[in-house]
Amino acid sequence: MQQQKRQPELVEGNLPVFVFPTELIFYADDQSTHKQVLTLYNPYEFALKFKVLCTTPNKYVVVDAAGAVKPQCCVDIVIRHRDIRPCHYGVIDKFRLQVSEQSQRKALGRKEVIAMLLPTAKEQQKEEEEKRIKEHLTESVFFEQTLCQPEHRIASSGPSLLTVFLGIVCIAALMLPTLGEVDSLVPLYLHLSVNQKLVAAYVLGLITMVILRT
Repeated sequence: MQQQKRQPELVEGNLPVFVFPTELIFYADDQSTHKQVLTLYNPYEFALKFKVLCTTPNKYVVVDAAGAVKPQCCVDIVIRHRDIRPCHYGVIDKFRLQVSEQSQRKALGRKEVIAMLLPTAKEQQKEEEEKRIKEHLTESVFFEQTLCQPEHRIASSGPSLLTVFLGIVCIAALMLPTLGEVDSLVPLYLHLSVNQKLVAAYVLGLITMVILRT
């Protein structure tokens, strides 16, 4: 008889949420930073729903502010700053990513990401603002982000072959079975641990950011 898998009991608010990066720094004098990407990873054996909240939703456009992530997959969330004005320099905003099971409404976990607009990308100022971010621990109020359609991207020269190859390798690693699965037809030496899949998902997120910026 095949052993039935038992899904672990999930406690509201205690599920770790894996997001990269954890800080979004926009520079007014560098238009390439006005659009950035958050990557949400799902290393678990069950699908997750997600929702993006923000303390100041009128300042940002979030593509796919709500959606789902398949088991052992990841999803990219594009965030664009649409209100580049000097009055917003140095103001700390926050995004909150809430995740839940597909069939449940309760939030199983959440992760906060800090966002800030700076006038320039000078290294000294960058270090001072990063220090200020780490000391910023105030409570914030979050609102639902308005849904919008995905942006039309301008065609570019595209990523290098090495970047594409590494992306394919990471995707293949995420599709391999996890250690402990007894009913898989894949040889045992190709079964990966959860930590190995987390590393593959992390690298895939970095590669995705590189591809979106090319």
